[in-house]
Amino acid sequence: QVRLQESGPGLVKPSQTPSLTCTVSGGSITTNYYYWSWICQPLGKGLEWIGHITSVASTYYSPSPRSRIPISRDTSKNQFTLQLRSATPEDTAVYYCARTPGPTEGYDYWGQGTQVTISS
Repeated sequence: QVRLQESGPGLVKPSQTPSLTCTVSGGSITTNYYYWSWICQPLGKGLEWIGHITSVASTYYSPSPRSRIPISRDTSKNQFTLQLRSATPEDTAVYYCARTPGPTEGYDYWGQGTQVTISS
């Protein structure tokens, strides 16, 4: 059973650069041909795909302004990370990590989500 667990800073001041981490257990992030995504949901809005990193460490991002957010990974810890560069209050949302078996497949595993609030 694959399990994804997000962790993050919770409350962050504007212009800071917080990192969110997704720790994966029960499967390797380097296993072909999975895609590992970050998705957010601002309060009162729908889910928004931010980007993903593939099993071979290629990254793809949404064309939205959130594309300033890089995704990286640490294979030794089986984790992938999202960095919110120059965070603004508009980045306040619940952030989820999820897995998909391929670019046209649906998500088969999700984390429970972590709230990130950008506020002074």
